[in-house]
Amino acid sequence: MDLSPQQWDACAGTTNPFVSHAFLSAMEESGSVGPGTGWKSLPIIIEDGLGIAAALPSYLKSHSQGEYIFDQQWAHAFENAGGQYYPKIQIAAPFSPVPGPRLLLRDEATALPLLKAAEQLAQNNGISSVHATFVNEDQLHYFQDAGWMIRADSQFHWKNEGYQSFDGFLAALSSRKRKAIKKERAKAQASAEIIHLVGDEIQAEHWDYFWEFYQDTGARKWGTPYLTRSAFDLMNQKMGDKLLLILALQDDIPIAGALNVMGADTLYGRYWGCTRDVPFLHFEVCYYQAIDAAIARGLKTVEAGAQGSHKLARGYQPVPTWSAHYIVDPGFRSAIADYLARERQAVAADIEFLAEMGPFKKTG
Repeated sequence: MDLSPQQWDACAGTTNPFVSHAFLSAMEESGSVGPGTGWKSLPIIIEDGLGIAAALPSYLKSHSQGEYIFDQQWAHAFENAGGQYYPKIQIAAPFSPVPGPRLLLRDEATALPLLKAAEQLAQNNGISSVHATFVNEDQLHYFQDAGWMIRADSQFHWKNEGYQSFDGFLAALSSRKRKAIKKERAKAQASAEIIHLVGDEIQAEHWDYFWEFYQDTGARKWGTPYLTRSAFDLMNQKMGDKLLLILALQDDIPIAGALNVMGADTLYGRYWGCTRDVPFLHFEVCYYQAIDAAIARGLKTVEAGAQGSHKLARGYQPVPTWSAHYIVDPGFRSAIADYLARERQAVAADIEFLAEMGPFKKTG
């Protein structure tokens, strides 16, 4: 990003690290975003006498990978009808299913003009659509006021209800679930030593091990990992004080790890991988250690990434996530609107059902 880091961050704020200049520029400079990736940086900005007044972290996309909100069926339907779905404009934090601000506003009066600029860019260049994924709920009204369509999905987040320790959290669970988690933790911790590293504590050798873990997981999930090796070095260089690397060691050698990013009040679980299959180690490193870290730091939430109903039994609760969509073609827009109305109802019902199945003690 050739834009001023200070001006960009004055709009982005300090709450969510995934829209910071540090993170977004690390994605570009590492080659994770750019030529050959299907992600072309296309920031849309409004300037005033002080510099950047508002911005969209947007990209020209030639595919739908790395977004975690799936629109491939939309693409197939549009192309089967004779349209061209790609390229599209994506407003997002690349490879990060993390709710956050998508309208970066120093001046709130620029919100509607900013969205209209994105619409005009699509219309003038024959681009099928504009998509803002993982939009903070408190920004949805901007998109609704602009006439964009709203899509619902869900994730599992852990909420800190003022717990002073992990045992305090366990006390809120039913007896059966509490015992199950204690057994999982005991077995995992008996198999490996767990360490937490932050900032300068994370050395190149730690990233080398973690790169092995990440490649294994990426190859199994996506075929090709999204991030390059240098992305981790650049993130450590630019925003190392916000990174928490949790490693599991056997005989002093890392065998598994999870990378977390720390926001103002939230711990974001991002990447996990391992070179040895150890029972319950995934749950320990990704979920329970993250809860420990959040409690120790007084953070309100742990967001453990996309999907994964197995998180429910481990105290992570279903919550809605939101995206907003602008479709240029009127007929296609109408069809998508009908689909989204039904989908929102199904997502709401699913969240309600899952919430009832959670591990917490029942009251009332």
